[in-house]
Amino acid sequence: MSTQPAMINRYRWYELIGIYAGILAFLTFILAPFVEGFLVSLKPLSQLFSSPYRFIPQNGSFEAYRTMWVSVPGFARYIFNSFFISTIVTTVVLILVVPAAYAFARFKFKGSGQLLGAFLAVNMFSGAVLLIPLFRLMRTFGVLNTYFAIIVPGVAFLIPSAIWLLRTYMMRIPRELDEAAFVDGASHFYTLRRVILPIAMPGITVVAITTFIGSYAQQFIYALTFNSKTEYAPLPVGLFAYFGRQEVIWNELMAASFVGIAPAMIVIFFLQRYLVSGLTAGAVKQ
Repeated sequence: MSTQPAMINRYRWYELIGIYAGILAFLTFILAPFVEGFLVSLKPLSQLFSSPYRFIPQNGSFEAYRTMWVSVPGFARYIFNSFFISTIVTTVVLILVVPAAYAFARFKFKGSGQLLGAFLAVNMFSGAVLLIPLFRLMRTFGVLNTYFAIIVPGVAFLIPSAIWLLRTYMMRIPRELDEAAFVDGASHFYTLRRVILPIAMPGITVVAITTFIGSYAQQFIYALTFNSKTEYAPLPVGLFAYFGRQEVIWNELMAASFVGIAPAMIVIFFLQRYLVSGLTAGAVKQ
């Protein structure tokens, strides 16, 4: 039995200090804007422009979280729209991407390499570049001012990266599992559903998380262009419509932003729980 110390114990004390100091600096750089935004939401409006500026609020409260619901008409509807659109986009992307990624990972067909290259090329284009052509298409099909007009572009722009991500994961799954299933008379669809999918669940979960975040983040530009009705507006457009047309009430804006991202954070939290369990699930044939 090996008596070698763990790798972490092989570092000298000053090396450990440097490592943890670097991690602390990185986390501070990443989290500082969120901490400041949260503290702004707790401050009275009079303290936001005081001199000298105080980082820690005095007499802080959650009053802005209460008044924000009154100040932003339809705020709950905006949150529902963002969550609904992101959920539909994620579901559609997964339905289309899982078999596509399996096909690209397991089969060699003519034009597969060029098609994967085209997927990368699509990701190089900003959504703003294609707004006018997309608007003309949406108007031609008569789907402007509907959920459909926001969902379709989101699905189209998130599919390429999702295919690349899931294809890479599926390529790591041993082909012997497919061959064993084929020897038993299983079809490609059965092999994908009963053999590959359980093992690929960690990768699928990662794709679901990144797709949901991407859809939640990219709704503004599509909704602002293809929708003019309040009942279909997601959260970014709803906040922009209210806070962009009058004096910006920063503490309420920060409060609305943190409440708005709460559903996405909750979904991500619960999806992450399946990452570890999915690593060992499905390795035994049912």
